[in-house]
Amino acid sequence: MKFNNIKYLAILTFSLLVISCNNDDDGMEIEITPDFSGTYVQKDQMGRPAVNTVFVSSDSKDAFNSTIPSEQNASFQSMFETNLTGLSPAYANEGDANALGLDAATFTGLLATDVLNVSLDGTTTFYDGTNVLTGRALADDVITVELLLIFGGEDFTENPTLSNDNVDANDKEFLTSFPYLATPW
Repeated sequence: MKFNNIKYLAILTFSLLVISCNNDDDGMEIEITPDFSGTYVQKDQMGRPAVNTVFVSSDSKDAFNSTIPSEQNASFQSMFETNLTGLSPAYANEGDANALGLDAATFTGLLATDVLNVSLDGTTTFYDGTNVLTGRALADDVITVELLLIFGGEDFTENPTLSNDNVDANDKEFLTSFPYLATPW
């Protein structure tokens, strides 16, 4: 039911759009109306950026992207755990945990379901030192948080060269009103 409502909203939104192209060379205008007939297929899931990219083996990308989130954990958690323990020395020993206190199996169980959680009554953030995975704000340093949780160990001090992407801010200020993102260069 929820999926149908989202699909209906997407179709309604896109059906209201008409794409106009103006070729300045000859003044000709072309109007294109989207075609919503047929079957749509999920092509990519990125609720948590880089998680799919790093932990899903290349031969399983299409299967992961087309698997509904409620089935992802059962289908992909063991692959995530194998890849995590192979990549990160922070999980080298049985019982090793990250700063959230999650061992490899528990952490990859969380990651294997690629959804973006939203807190309806608290802080919306990817991680702010207290709140964890309660949503994502534009300014959240998502990749560094993921690197810290993967490589940083129990107190974020293990593997410091692997635990930061060294991109600490957006290259342009965010806008104060919708769409909030700055105009591209």
